[in-house]
Parts: sequence; C-alpha cells; structure tokens
Amino acid sequence: MKKLIAVSTVLFALVPAMAQASCESVTEEISQKIISNGVPAEGFTLTVVPAESAAQAEGQVVGNCDNETQNIIYLRK
Repeated sequence: MKKLIAVSTVLFALVPAMAQASCESVTEEISQKIISNGVPAEGFTLTVVPAESAAQAEGQVVGNCDNETQNIIYLRK
C-alpha cells in the first residue's frame, strides 16, 4: 500500500513537468500531424507567438506551449 501511495505521488508530481512541453517539440508534433493529413511541408508555416498577441496574428491558433504562455499559429501558404 505504501508503494502505491509513493508511486502515485511521484506520478502526480511529474504531470505538470510533462505538460510544460517545449515549443520545439509541440511544434514538431503538430507539423507531423498536418503533414500526415496530406499537406506538404512547404505548404504551411507554424509560428510561435506570445499568447497575448495571438489574436492579432494572421492564421489559426493550433496549439500552445511554455505553460500556455506561447501560442502556435498555423498559416497555409
């Protein structure tokens, strides 16, 4: 029982660290999903912008990173 509690505590402590994925890894993951849906790599751009300025950015918000302080903007060429 003590092992179960210890393992659960460690897992709960690691979840926030995993949720704060780097912008590069999140952008790459999103890029691969877009490419796997048939969009050529040269047919779009993904740009990381501060969350406050995402509303003014041209394109569509498709993700976030750095603990939701940055947004990833998709723009099809």
